[in-house]
Amino acid sequence: MGRPVVDGDHSTDRRHAEPRAAHAAADPLPPSEPLLAAEDLPDGLIVADRSGRIVTFNRMAARLSGIEAADALGRDFRDVLPLHDADGRDWWKSTDPYGGLRTRTRQPERLLFLDDGREILVAARYVRDRPRGGLVRLVLTLRSAAHRTRNERRSADLISTVAHELRSPLTSVKGFTATVLSKWDRLTEKQKIFMLETVNADADRVTRLITELLSVSRIESGRLELRRHVVDLPDRARKVVAGRVAAGEAEERFRLQVRGPLPEMWLDADKVEQIMSNLVENAVRHGAGTVNIVIEPFEGGAAVSVRDEGKGIPSGAASRVFRRFWRTRRRGGTGLGLFIVKGLIEAHGGAITVGRAPSGGAEFRFTMPAGTPEFA
Repeated sequence: MGRPVVDGDHSTDRRHAEPRAAHAAADPLPPSEPLLAAEDLPDGLIVADRSGRIVTFNRMAARLSGIEAADALGRDFRDVLPLHDADGRDWWKSTDPYGGLRTRTRQPERLLFLDDGREILVAARYVRDRPRGGLVRLVLTLRSAAHRTRNERRSADLISTVAHELRSPLTSVKGFTATVLSKWDRLTEKQKIFMLETVNADADRVTRLITELLSVSRIESGRLELRRHVVDLPDRARKVVAGRVAAGEAEERFRLQVRGPLPEMWLDADKVEQIMSNLVENAVRHGAGTVNIVIEPFEGGAAVSVRDEGKGIPSGAASRVFRRFWRTRRRGGTGLGLFIVKGLIEAHGGAITVGRAPSGGAEFRFTMPAGTPEFA
């Protein structure tokens, strides 16, 4: 039997503990994380000391302001970075960081202008030696306003396009309605029917535009909802073609081909119909000859191709056709249709491409994955 270990006898523990302690002491300490440097920041950073002299001017600040760090360090921040508001007032005189209210600790980000007219987003932090004390550091962050400007321009373009597209049908509706109300007894039946049909068509046009705008808003905000059910893609394509024929197109202009059995497709039926309708309308309006719709299996899902026999899309324009407001030289429609199509397809997990059809015209081909959603 081994000798029992009693209190005070730690010989066994020492034999095992000492090598471990020695090994631990030999291990180097883990390297500490380096402090964050001004050059690591994605925004421009400018720091002025208690006298207003610049002590930090990182690379991004130099890029945004167009001033080299060597020319900025040690100089008064007002001389290095003159800023003006939208009314042309000197921003530093308006805010007076060093001589203004001592209760202020920050300036929220706002859009200001450099001397050359460029826009820049500026925020400030007032570092004081104590509450209500004097300013010991002025910390400024700079960000490019280009992204914000682009978004504002896109919003302005959208509003302008919507106003233009709404003005025409609403003017027509107003004119014909006023005529019918004031001259009902003097109008022939044929004139009445023509005016009412025009009003009905213009009302449909306004409704379609509003639907497109709602779709654009939901796509861009990520709030697009899909109500998935089992969808028969060929049946939806036939419904779209029947709608075009009912609107006056010749039935011979459309050809539907279904190649092979398709898997069970769980999709949003209304949005799939909207996708096909937009692509077929695009082929009818901008293409020529027969519009071919080909539906076939593709990598466990399905692929739908809409082809025409027109001139096709120039290779240089292929990368732009799915942007908002893209239009051909003929300028038909709002320029939102293909943007919406792409958004609806991608919301389903699919993809769309544009290329040259075998017959020489344009081919829009989109794919949709199969599979049963979790709730089914």
